[in-house]
Amino acid sequence: MLTKENANRYRKQAIALYNNANIILTEDEKKEIEIADLGLGQFEKTGMSVLVYINTERCCAKELALLPRQTFPEHRHPRIGRINPGKEETFRCRWGKIYLYVPGLKKNSPKAVPPRDREDTYTVWHEIELNPGEQYTLKPDTLHWFQSGPEGAVVSEFSTSSFDEKDIFTDPEIQRIT
Repeated sequence: MLTKENANRYRKQAIALYNNANIILTEDEKKEIEIADLGLGQFEKTGMSVLVYINTERCCAKELALLPRQTFPEHRHPRIGRINPGKEETFRCRWGKIYLYVPGLKKNSPKAVPPRDREDTYTVWHEIELNPGEQYTLKPDTLHWFQSGPEGAVVSEFSTSSFDEKDIFTDPEIQRIT
């Protein structure tokens, strides 16, 4: 279980990563950084820090901070009802390096390694390496996961409306909202 003390420590680490990327946050924004540990109690391996700037009926903008080699596990953003086809999102690397995995041909020697004892919940292996200034757009309902490089990473996410609580993870033990 994530303690308040640990959440505050991880929040400070996220702020340091945002500073590395020259992203200026207000004091209120710093307090709003979500520490998404996914209910696993292994935040340094699995999870990420999330700052939501805006999330309306039509669009969403977030800053994601990942510690060194931290993984955000395989998931998808499904159709919601008859009208919403699911979240379309663009990841733009701001600092560090991110390895994004989507359906497609598997890379022979992937640069990311899933967390030990959860390898069987990672099924897509087409690797996309994003460096600062590079971006990639995911269509709705696309399985994906990502891991930061050895220094960590900061990624801006631009998307259609976000309903994080509706995300479907391959790992049945994960809880997106804890």
